[in-house]
Amino acid sequence: MHSFLSRRPARLVLTLLAGAAAAGLCLLLHTPLPWMIGPLIATAIGCMAGLPLVAATPLRNAGQWAIGTVLGLYFTPQVVGIVASHWAVILAGIAWALLLGAGFGLYLARANAGMALDRPTLFFASAIGGASEMAVLAERFGGRMDLVASAHSLRILLVVLTIPFGFQFAGLHGLDPTLPGPQVVEWHGLLQLIAMTAAGGAFLRWRGVSNPWVLGPLFVAFGLTATGVELSALPKWMTNLGQLFIGVALGTRFTPAFLHTAPRWLLSVGAGTLVMIALSAGFALGVAQLSGLHPATVLLGTSPGGIAEMCLTAKVLELGVPVVTAFHVTRMAAVVLLATPMFRWSAPKA
Repeated sequence: MHSFLSRRPARLVLTLLAGAAAAGLCLLLHTPLPWMIGPLIATAIGCMAGLPLVAATPLRNAGQWAIGTVLGLYFTPQVVGIVASHWAVILAGIAWALLLGAGFGLYLARANAGMALDRPTLFFASAIGGASEMAVLAERFGGRMDLVASAHSLRILLVVLTIPFGFQFAGLHGLDPTLPGPQVVEWHGLLQLIAMTAAGGAFLRWRGVSNPWVLGPLFVAFGLTATGVELSALPKWMTNLGQLFIGVALGTRFTPAFLHTAPRWLLSVGAGTLVMIALSAGFALGVAQLSGLHPATVLLGTSPGGIAEMCLTAKVLELGVPVVTAFHVTRMAAVVLLATPMFRWSAPKA
């Protein structure tokens, strides 16, 4: 048995089976996002307990492709007009993310004063968006990549667990529904859709763009749907598998060493994330009053979570998918593009 589990393919199969079993349990318990939250919790607990669970980058990419494609199919010509009419709110969401990140950074510096953390670590750990990009930038500027990566992993985990369960408890579901353009699976059209969206992801990956396997398929599906070209809907089993792969990819970040990574740091990140969620809820209520959008939609769009996870939550709970997607795509682009110049600009002047 030990020799069997020493092989990576066997460990991957074990991981996927555990994730699928956890998804089945969540379906029985009627939890929100069962195909993502179940595998995420199961693999995170298993990995921290020392089980030989692993993820595979191609599967994670496939999961992101499925989510990006299904999100793009929501952008019918009518929906594009609705999203465009909320451009001011979306810009406010970008400003909010930058402000929230700056405040989070100041809090982390105070809460961890005894650790003598360097400026790159604090700055890139507190940025809201582009988790993998922020870890790479932190290392480039001499920061601690392990602390930055752990901060983003814990932040995303807490947001994914807190907001969907909170919405389910409050009965927030289907309050701002938008139907995707194509709603019938046409197998010939589906093959074309898969080829075109995969090519979009591969192109952005080649160009070195952040989150290529979400954004490439999303932009291609967006372009097709917005111009009235409806090749096919995506089968539900594909989106379920996509959630499973993403949940496993998130959960396997939490290794046994994670629990021993500066406990004070992790505690401060966790407490700060919960405060950011609460602040974002207040911001969402105010923006909703001014814009006419539902507060739940604005909260999903402005919460400190990741693009795939929050947009997926909007899809499953039927809470304004296109608007939430627009919030996160523009925010991620702004954070990734502005992180380096803002870090340099904020350096103490000699």
